[in-house]
Amino acid sequence: MEIPRGDTERTGDTELTGVSPASGALERALREAVRGEVDFSAGARALVTMDASNYRRVPLGVVAPRDAEDVAAVLALCREHGVPVVPRGGGTSIAGQATGTGVVLDFTRHMRGLVSVDAEARTAVVQPGLVLDVLRDAVRPYGLTFGPDPSTRSRCTLGGMIGNNACGSHSVAWGTTADNVRALSVVSGGGELLRLGQGWSGGPAGLPGFVGRHLAALRTGFPSDLPRRISGYALDALLPERGTDLARAFCGSEGTLGVVTEATVRLVRAPVARALAVLGYADESAAAEAAPALLPHGPLTVEGMAADLVRGHTGLPCGGAWLFVETGGDSTAEAAARARELTRIADPLDAAVVTDAAGQRALWRIREDAAGTATRMPDGSEAWPGWEDCAVPPARLGAYLRDFRALLREHGLRGTPYGHFGDGCVHVRIDFDLMSRAGIARFRRFSVELAELVVAHGGSLSGEHGDGQARAELLPAMYGDELVALFGQFKDLWDPAGVMNPGILARPARLDENLRFEVLPRRPVEVEFGYRDDEGDFSAAVRRCVGVAKCRTTAGSSGVMCPSFRATGEEAHSTRGRARLLHEMLAGEIVTDGWRSEEVRDALDLCLSCKGCRSDCPVGVDMATYKAEFLHHHYRGRVRPAAHYAMGWLPRWLRLAGPWARVINALGRVRPLAALAKRVAGIAPERALPVLARRTLRRWLRGREVFSGRPVLLWLDTFTDHLSPEVGRAAVRVLEAAGIGVEVPGGRVCCGLTYVSTGQLTRARGVLGRTLDVVEPLLDRGLPVVVLEPSCAAALRTDLPELLPDDPRAARLAASVRTFAQVLEECAPDWVPPVVGRPVVGQTHCHQHAVLGDAAERRLRERAGLTGELSGGCCGLAGNFGFERGHWEVSLACAEGELLPSVRAAAPGTEVLADGFSCRTQLEQLAGQRARHLAELLAEHLE
Repeated sequence: MEIPRGDTERTGDTELTGVSPASGALERALREAVRGEVDFSAGARALVTMDASNYRRVPLGVVAPRDAEDVAAVLALCREHGVPVVPRGGGTSIAGQATGTGVVLDFTRHMRGLVSVDAEARTAVVQPGLVLDVLRDAVRPYGLTFGPDPSTRSRCTLGGMIGNNACGSHSVAWGTTADNVRALSVVSGGGELLRLGQGWSGGPAGLPGFVGRHLAALRTGFPSDLPRRISGYALDALLPERGTDLARAFCGSEGTLGVVTEATVRLVRAPVARALAVLGYADESAAAEAAPALLPHGPLTVEGMAADLVRGHTGLPCGGAWLFVETGGDSTAEAAARARELTRIADPLDAAVVTDAAGQRALWRIREDAAGTATRMPDGSEAWPGWEDCAVPPARLGAYLRDFRALLREHGLRGTPYGHFGDGCVHVRIDFDLMSRAGIARFRRFSVELAELVVAHGGSLSGEHGDGQARAELLPAMYGDELVALFGQFKDLWDPAGVMNPGILARPARLDENLRFEVLPRRPVEVEFGYRDDEGDFSAAVRRCVGVAKCRTTAGSSGVMCPSFRATGEEAHSTRGRARLLHEMLAGEIVTDGWRSEEVRDALDLCLSCKGCRSDCPVGVDMATYKAEFLHHHYRGRVRPAAHYAMGWLPRWLRLAGPWARVINALGRVRPLAALAKRVAGIAPERALPVLARRTLRRWLRGREVFSGRPVLLWLDTFTDHLSPEVGRAAVRVLEAAGIGVEVPGGRVCCGLTYVSTGQLTRARGVLGRTLDVVEPLLDRGLPVVVLEPSCAAALRTDLPELLPDDPRAARLAASVRTFAQVLEECAPDWVPPVVGRPVVGQTHCHQHAVLGDAAERRLRERAGLTGELSGGCCGLAGNFGFERGHWEVSLACAEGELLPSVRAAAPGTEVLADGFSCRTQLEQLAGQRARHLAELLAEHLE
């Protein structure tokens, strides 16, 4: 079915969506002049239409420059062709300044180096595409760090931080990015290669005279008591009494003056130890009013958040709002003592001082995920940026928050404020209706009135993320018309041709133009899954992605998302990139062939369907589901890849092959025959074919005496039944030892996973319907359903009710699903497991991490005396993914991320655990290690 399109009326510069003959000439010229990649394809353009804001602008193309010479060449050619240039780092800007209609410069591919570190001088020289956490990790051995640390530090770039004058939670101690920049190498919009520091040297011609002519306006037009004044250009940094700091004046210019190609930044001494005081207050205003008293005592952070941002139990002290106050010291005792002293001064309702690193990380994660969490209200409705980060003097923050809440109520809006209370800076996402004309009109009225409120409290429209398109139109309310006119003249000195990021900051577009939602369908798209959390609307599911790009984090962690991006480093292989392509597919302007889109198919091809984004993404983007949905429509009525038939129909083939397992295994050991089979089935030639069990778990169970105990239903999943029945046999032994008797369904059951992961949703729905018919009598008895294969358990818990939302049996079965550890904990709470007493290494299955959680497994391992942590991430095999031809290299790279290094580093005698068949297979084929299910290890040690 054709996707229904949105309103065809457009405002601003979104009409520039096609590739004109002139752009073709520019592309050819760029390919001849630039050593880096030049990409004007629909897919490349679609990936950068948006940042983390409400805005969308369609570029002509993307260039990944290799060096400053490439940057200069791009700017020269764009001036010649009259085409805008937009510098872009991590694409996490919240005001729209990382979007544009011309050529987007992507610095994350090549210009991402750490050039040098001078530990004695405490400086580093960096390229603009360097990710902040990469810099911080590199200087940590010297006891140093870079002070500003936005919550996006694991993926934001130094160039983007300079462009936005980013701050972060530690700005009360170490200031903004501008406070930590010593010198900049810049290519101006006019093509000059400049070196900016203190003094006039290196600035564009005419700048000293411009400042001299307007000294009075510059001396009186800027608020002086605001630690977070990010709005507008920092022209007051050019005053003689301020030291005429050109580098500082360039910071926060949002790509409108020129392009940073290298920066010398200041490093600060990192505390040896840290402690975190979490202070509870009655409400956010009380927390805000307590914050200024803490500042003279030198805290590292004074962060605030209210209870309406917190989801579920978090371990926070009692209260309706909290301050997160971090302290440092040369020892843990010293840091803790400072934290306790601040707790005494702050006079909270309740407080907790946390000194262990894991506890601090868990609490900080609540605060740092807020940019994503806040996009969903507690009732599931959407909330958006737009007034993300205004700031007032810290002493005024409590009063401002009360007035802000009153203004929200007046307009019938809701928001969840949080932010940098020690600096008077407030972040908030508000439930604007940006899909209708009436809602957009209210968005505009509210924005105008809020700007007046911020100014009335002596504040800045932006306190961290810049003005961009979101607030720049309202700068006259803060600075007046005279000073805003000077902003335009200042830009012209650097960029006389006006090619640098037009429509942003100086001479801005209207704040209600170029909204990214206006291109989406106005009617629901016909889909197969229920999308219950998005009211059945696939467009709403796709627009969950707000662009904060947590999926672009490359460092190993306890999370899973996003293994394919970690392997390739390509935006198209991140969760955000795929969501952007789906957005553009629905829009139909760049990606014009809907569900048949090859750009979307190619990006989704390397999605492992690990479901990591379902839990790790702050807004719960579920790309595994979106991929299955897309594949269903993409191949509807067409021949599918061979792997979809070979591995998508795996349950059927294994049932047919069961009686011939011995013969098939023997034939599989004949290399020419195995190679032929893999070629026909679309299996990677590097893979070994799995060995079929000669006796299935079902056959083994039939020959056993029935054990009388508390009954549970043992789910005979395809993988355990036909490929690893030893896991099932071990689980039955352990369950019976715990006094639990197992029953099995009378007929064939299947979770439909292989059909879902290959997008064969009609067949999956039929399989699941027949399965419900089989298990319905057992569901009527209220039996828990223990599923040994985590991927199957996750499919039953999530995919089943989404594919059969109108069948009440689906919800009942989903609610009955338990993992092996969960059923032991629930049905035999007093059972004492055998004490194995060994260290373990291995992998928590990605589906278990994302859907089921592993808390029960952790507790069971602890009770069994098993020590050590299992790896996060994804093993890289991921069901059919790692077996498919063309996926070998990515599958291997995913395994090398965390799993294989942890297994290689394990001490002798360490047990290798992996409850998932894919994880065990990957370890066997890549590391020669036989990993075991937890049930096998416990069964081995039963008396």
